[in-house]
Amino acid sequence: MRDSSAWKPTSYRTHTLGQVVDNGADLVGKEVSVAGYAETVRGRGAICFLMLRDGTGHIQAFLKKDNMDEATFEAIQSASRESTIQVTGSVAQKRPPKVPEGEPLPPAEYEIQVSSAQILSMAGTPLPVGVTDDVHVGLDIRLDNRHLDLRRAHVNAMFQLRSKVLQYGREYLITEGFQEINSPKIIASASEGGTNLFPMMYFDTPAFLSQSPQLYKQLAVLGGLERVFEIGPAFRAEKHDTYRHLNEFISFDIEGAWMNDEDVMGVQERMIHHVWSQVAANDQNLIDIVNEYKASQGQETISVEVPELPFPRIPYCDAIEIVQKGGGEIEWGDDIESHHCDLIAAQYPGFHFLPRWPMAMKPFYIFHDENEKGTTGGQLSRGFDLNYGRDEMTSGGQREHRVDVLEQNLRNMDLNPEDFTFYTDGFRYGAPPHAGWGLGVARLLMVLTGAGNVREVVLFPRDRSRVTP
Repeated sequence: MRDSSAWKPTSYRTHTLGQVVDNGADLVGKEVSVAGYAETVRGRGAICFLMLRDGTGHIQAFLKKDNMDEATFEAIQSASRESTIQVTGSVAQKRPPKVPEGEPLPPAEYEIQVSSAQILSMAGTPLPVGVTDDVHVGLDIRLDNRHLDLRRAHVNAMFQLRSKVLQYGREYLITEGFQEINSPKIIASASEGGTNLFPMMYFDTPAFLSQSPQLYKQLAVLGGLERVFEIGPAFRAEKHDTYRHLNEFISFDIEGAWMNDEDVMGVQERMIHHVWSQVAANDQNLIDIVNEYKASQGQETISVEVPELPFPRIPYCDAIEIVQKGGGEIEWGDDIESHHCDLIAAQYPGFHFLPRWPMAMKPFYIFHDENEKGTTGGQLSRGFDLNYGRDEMTSGGQREHRVDVLEQNLRNMDLNPEDFTFYTDGFRYGAPPHAGWGLGVARLLMVLTGAGNVREVVLFPRDRSRVTP
């Protein structure tokens, strides 16, 4: 499952199971110690076949009563599935199957002939969630028992893919000159306006959980860091209950000096192209594990199709026209909702940008050119979204760098500029034009894995009804 070639020995094992399986020919006759979960325990009397599983693979351990402590043998023979067990023994090649003459032999398989063992932890019964069995339980039960749900091969593979997406995204941004920062998650006022904030008390001072690193990554750019990115949490007190919304989420966020909206759209599409290319080149084994499960459930399997560059750009005004021609009820100045996006996705099913939204629909910090007007004369902004099909992935844009305009934008949105002096003061001493975006990691994983619910690809999701585990 996972490449463990570089893993070092620990107090409980000399090798991972994956290392024994991959290097069995070199280990035959040598003693190893391994540990894992008891996937199956078969055999009665004087012999026992124990199938062990860890995060790197599976291997059979062969136990014989005459070769080890009798009490330990009997305890393992009656051990419950998913108990954790350590065994020590010599690696041996399993007897090859009978193959008709002229046909090639299958790859050699190996087992461990056990000389000593110990049960590290006995699993309770019954299991609330099936691990190797096809047990149908709802998503809520799975999330309540995520520690067991993660042992299922396809779930484990999806979170390994999540780790890869974070790794490849971070690596790519660094190649474009971005450096990683960490912004505070306890803030004094709204990052983006509105009321979707979680209040808290910071000692004796009222405060909030951060909606976004937006203002702080801009201040970092104003300070001369030029190009910054963050991969971190944000919190939105929105009463959503949908397949793609959570109240705590992780996002890629970038900000770059001397860049406009088109420049950072370019960064984003190149990053996604890189992530998809790397997964296609290095992680097909994980995709195969996910697909094996999907096929067993009669679900549509997935493939990693590297998107072509550049992604289509569909300006807001054009998007409105597409929706109207498709029979959707929408007017200029309306939000483009999911059912409207279905009509756009009929023409642009993959990744596509929706730039040049009306200024009235974007946060106060988005830049606008006073000369850019929409089809009805409304003021256009340099804000954009990235969609995949019907689902929004990203919100971004060029930022307003003129302090007088910033303060007027705040007033236009019924916000008091005095509450934002910690932010606006940074623009009083020379501010470069700059732009950035925030891209939800879980929504990106939904596209990559074919997950139907964002909670599938978040380890311990937080929504309106879930704060545990």
